[in-house]
Amino acid sequence: METNLAEFDSKTSGDRTVMQLLYGLHTLAWFSGGVFAVIALIVNYIRRSTESDALYIDHHNYMIRTFWWTLLWLVVLSPLWLLLFLPGAIAYGVVWLWYLYRCIKGWVRFNQHQPS
Repeated sequence: METNLAEFDSKTSGDRTVMQLLYGLHTLAWFSGGVFAVIALIVNYIRRSTESDALYIDHHNYMIRTFWWTLLWLVVLSPLWLLLFLPGAIAYGVVWLWYLYRCIKGWVRFNQHQPS
């Protein structure tokens, strides 16, 4: 699915910078204990509510979905920490890799002017 580049060009460099920053915050979230992700999530919701460009809305939705699915998996897998350290660490490691993959994939697709 191609995006109308004429619509994309109407965005300012500031709009693109905000999206780059949001993807960066989501990508680095694990190193902040999730604080960066929560900040980015709040900005995603605020920016999405006033956005008119379909590509930007799609990427905001993508980041929001990625956050909530990650949180769900962390909650569902948290009992594994009770078994011993290793099962919980492995499960959280897999979730972290999935989250990192989603962030990088979305970021690359945004830079290619493609929907998530």
